[in-house]
Amino acid sequence: MQVYEKLYIDGKWVKPNSSTSIEVTNPTNEQVIGKIPAGNTSDVDLAISAAKKAFPIWSKSSIEERINILNLLSNEIKESTEELAQTITAEVGTPIGYSRMAMVGTPRVVTRSYAKILENFQWQEEVRNSIIVKEPIGVCAFITPWNFPLHQIIGKVAPALAAGCTMILKPSKEAPLNAFLLAEIMDKIGVPKGVFNLVSGHGSEIGEYLSEHSDIDMVSFTGSTRAGKLIQKNAADTIKKVTLELGGKGGNIVFADSYPDAVRDGVRNIMSNSGQSCDAPTRMLVQKPIYERAVKEAVDEANKIKVDLASKKGDHIGPLVSKVQYDKVINLINAGIKEGATLAAGGPELPNGLNKGYFVKPTIFTDVNNDMRIAREEIFGPVLSIIPFETEEEAIAIVNDTSYGLGNYLQTEDKEKAQRVARKVRAGTVYINGQGTDTGAPFGGYKQSGNGREGGVWGFNEFLEVKAITGWN
Repeated sequence: MQVYEKLYIDGKWVKPNSSTSIEVTNPTNEQVIGKIPAGNTSDVDLAISAAKKAFPIWSKSSIEERINILNLLSNEIKESTEELAQTITAEVGTPIGYSRMAMVGTPRVVTRSYAKILENFQWQEEVRNSIIVKEPIGVCAFITPWNFPLHQIIGKVAPALAAGCTMILKPSKEAPLNAFLLAEIMDKIGVPKGVFNLVSGHGSEIGEYLSEHSDIDMVSFTGSTRAGKLIQKNAADTIKKVTLELGGKGGNIVFADSYPDAVRDGVRNIMSNSGQSCDAPTRMLVQKPIYERAVKEAVDEANKIKVDLASKKGDHIGPLVSKVQYDKVINLINAGIKEGATLAAGGPELPNGLNKGYFVKPTIFTDVNNDMRIAREEIFGPVLSIIPFETEEEAIAIVNDTSYGLGNYLQTEDKEKAQRVARKVRAGTVYINGQGTDTGAPFGGYKQSGNGREGGVWGFNEFLEVKAITGWN
């Protein structure tokens, strides 16, 4: 069992002002595997004070120093791959191979990418008689989710370090253990005191307090749209910058002229990480001439996907992260059945042989219309809704008929049509013909999927203020 009794504030491990703790449960076997402090607002005050004190120094640190810190961080993540991966597998339930590759490998690459950005970044430019300079925004609060825990932390921490900001991290209480390992790494590589602070606890207490605090200059949040709305409201009185990466209900348009494995790849995509991805293509729109074939392929592929223990090697999916998440997904599966969609694969029953843990079968609904709950609500589980369409215009209308706009997908071998449709669907990212995310590309949403961007130079710029100085010359 991993037990942490202290928080990381001002470059040292300190006892929290609260004696209460939060248990961390392994979703594979429902056993308690760790405990972390339930920090309170007094702990947050200490962390903010430390970050505020450190900001004038770190904001003026040399580019070389920041590059060195980022490269050291990337190296240490690499050296700690197995410990981090095993921890994430235990607290999130992702299969160990996926944890090593996506949960740890990607954050390592992202960290190093910001060191590269710093090497050539233009901090100022002249516009006629003015000079335009970019400066770090200040003290940042990071509130992060459980589905890709370390990746989402690094997606905020790395560009903030690069920009010269200081920070307070409040990790998800479902998957906080990897954040404590990261704090140990930050301490090991010599991040100056006060630059990085870790305060764990309940979002309803310290998340809200961070959002409204007058000494916080920026809040970056990844999580549900419901929580994002609350954070934005809490931050309003102090007019601080808020970036939000929220929910999604991705549409995957499969045209009749799509490549041969488009349907099967789409099924694999949604089932990855047990469907717990905000930009997962959870609505598959299939053109009617290939609808019957697509349904057969989708069902066949879903039935091939194994559900098994997270600790096992091999190609399979693990459990959902918690009982709360499990109950939500099962309720929505039952809602789909009640609303009249055809349950073509999977369903609400536990997979064979798995009587403990929060496991859900890969589930396919067919004959879905876009008014059903399963087509409109973010399920965050291994559940795919298949919707038929006739024309390009109809497909675009269905995809855009949602309050979300994070990631959309389209499959066609007609390049001109792909580019035309990609411009018409409203989402922060459009994936064509199975292409994955580019590390250097921006990631974020339209509409109620959020605002602001993470990734590449766009994610870096989120942590900078722009100042115009006139009469410079």
